[in-house]
Amino acid sequence: METKKLQATSNTLVKDFLELTKVRLSVSVVFSSIAGYLLGVEQINPVVILLLAIGGYLMVGASNAYNQIIEKDLDGLMTRTKNRPIPAGRMSVNTAFIVASVFTVAGIAVLYAINPKTAMFGAISIFMYVSLYTPLKTKTPLSVFVGAFPGAIPFMLGWVAATGDFGIEAGTLFMIQFFWQFPHFWAIGWFLYDDYKKAGFFMLPTGKQDRGTAVQVVLYTIWTLLVSLIPVLGVTGDFYITPLTAVFVFLLGIWFLIHSIKLFKFKSQQAARKLLFVSVAYITLLQILYVLDKFLR
Repeated sequence: METKKLQATSNTLVKDFLELTKVRLSVSVVFSSIAGYLLGVEQINPVVILLLAIGGYLMVGASNAYNQIIEKDLDGLMTRTKNRPIPAGRMSVNTAFIVASVFTVAGIAVLYAINPKTAMFGAISIFMYVSLYTPLKTKTPLSVFVGAFPGAIPFMLGWVAATGDFGIEAGTLFMIQFFWQFPHFWAIGWFLYDDYKKAGFFMLPTGKQDRGTAVQVVLYTIWTLLVSLIPVLGVTGDFYITPLTAVFVFLLGIWFLIHSIKLFKFKSQQAARKLLFVSVAYITLLQILYVLDKFLR
């Protein structure tokens, strides 16, 4: 009986730890960073990939832990988040703060072991997410714009880890993920509108599920498609793609755009959920296409 209780307690602690650090989001960020690394590296170093994965997870985990500490009361108001460890009372703020602090220091140290610039951008990401994006969520729809900056860092972070340099190539990777985040987060803001409203979060550009928001979703999807094709023009230094890959990128972008237009047309929760799924698939497949183009050309 005692063994079962201990096992149940252990499972709960692990689950709460993963929830505090948002493991699924952290894994997606690590994936983006590794994709950026593969695009920038001349000779793959497994040790650097491991350090990037560990450091990336620690940095994202720290950001998410700080976020949940700051928003603990607001999380308790929303159906989606009320069962998180802190608002549910399973984890104290002090414990969460210790986790966040340890993750911050360890994450910066691990990324510094790759090179100082990688650590610097990792630290900037945490600062902007926690100190700017998080408090602005209850103040203005511009929070999504501010949050897009730390959210766009992981893809280019990999390039910086591979080269030790931030140039036109890393800037292009940053720009691609920057524009992508707007339709992605507005899709989330749309289908979770009622839940966000309980906590007073302003996530949609007009503050409403209306035509103005839907128009901006379509426009930013178009921008995402266009910037994703820039590498084929040969103006982004060592980061470029072949015309054949550009065709696939274009078709992927059209798929993304179709679902943005469907949100504009139907303005429904279902269309927003579908757009969210497509947006995640888009950025993942896009990064895979870029990496395959480099290694198969």
